[in-house]
Amino acid sequence: MKLTQLAIFAITGSMLYAASDAPKRLDAAADTLSEIMSAPDKGIPQDLLEKAECIVVVPGLKKGAFIIGAKYGKGFMSCRKESGVGWSAPGSIRVEGGSFGFQIGGSETDVVLLVMNKSGAKKLLSSKFTVGGDASAAAGPVGRTSSAATDAQLHAEILTYSRARGLFAGISLEGATLRQDDEWNKDLYGKTVSNNDVVMSNTPPPAAASKLLAELNKYSSRK
Repeated sequence: MKLTQLAIFAITGSMLYAASDAPKRLDAAADTLSEIMSAPDKGIPQDLLEKAECIVVVPGLKKGAFIIGAKYGKGFMSCRKESGVGWSAPGSIRVEGGSFGFQIGGSETDVVLLVMNKSGAKKLLSSKFTVGGDASAAAGPVGRTSSAATDAQLHAEILTYSRARGLFAGISLEGATLRQDDEWNKDLYGKTVSNNDVVMSNTPPPAAASKLLAELNKYSSRK
């Protein structure tokens, strides 16, 4: 029975988004980041964003009512350029499953992940990894600075956040699986390309990514 449910979830999840949705979802990711960072004393600490090697933004992660606890979402990741100035072209990401330690009943939840070091970035750029399994993770602190962060948060490879119904907080994404989305990458770049190739080869970003990259550079360009 469980395998049947998982199969239904996978099929239904793949129908939630079409390849042509990628540009629209890039704009949604940009809006999500802008709204979170512009909230006074309620956003991601600026000093942590400055330290982050990569960021993942998944607008509108969906909770499946037909399977208890099922989650599915698609978004984008970007990493620091090799020079340390600016952000790479975005790679497409799928998020599946996971046990959320923070839930307030919203049918859709915006999710942001900060990848804090090169080891975490390497795992993110693999074809698939599990939060809390392949990479250590912790719910991220909220506020202007990370002064209230715990030791676990300061040493985690990934810090995780969510926003639902206007409430923003650190969450646990333990067990969530992230994998690259080949369909959306092909739609954005016109060919089959991996997230590792997009980020590490200085691939020119598509025009649809300009708004998201502008927001990333606005809040943390390391100039």
